Amino acid sequence: MFRGANKVTVDSKGRLAIPTRYRERIGQRSDGQLVITVDRQCLLIYPLPDWEEIERKLIRLPSLHPQARRLQQFMVGYASDVTLDSHGRVLLAKELREFAAIDRQALLIGQGNKFELWDEARWSERIDEWLKDDQTGESGLPPELESLSL
Repeated sequence: MFRGANKVTVDSKGRLAIPTRYRERIGQRSDGQLVITVDRQCLLIYPLPDWEEIERKLIRLPSLHPQARRLQQFMVGYASDVTLDSHGRVLLAKELREFAAIDRQALLIGQGNKFELWDEARWSERIDEWLKDDQTGESGLPPELESLSL
C-alpha cells in the first residue's frame, strides 16, 4: 500500500526520484516495473501488475460508448512503461509532463495501489477549491457516500 504525500522534484531531463520508503515495495510488487498514465489533471503511477488489471478492465469497456472510448484513449493511449533505475528514478515522458503541467516541483501522493503525481502549484489550487466547496456546502457527495463515517 502506498500512502502519504511527498514533495518531489523532476530534474531537467524529466526524471523523478521515487522516495526511498516506496522503492522496496515497488521492487517486491513489480520488480521495479511501473506504468505511468494520465488522469484528469495529474499523472497516475501504477506497479505493472496493478496496471495490467486496470488495463484489462478498460479494454473491456464498450468502445462505441463515447465516454468509455475517451477513457480508453486517454488512459491506455498515454500509458508509458518505465523501470526504476539504479538510483530509484523513473523518466517521465515529455507528453506526460505536458499533459499534467508538471515542471519541476511536484507532489507524489500515495493512493493505496497507485500514486498520483501532481504539479505542486496545481495541487495547491485544487486544495483551495476543495476547501472552498466544503465551506459553501457544495461537496456534491453521491448518496452512497453520505452515510460513510470515517
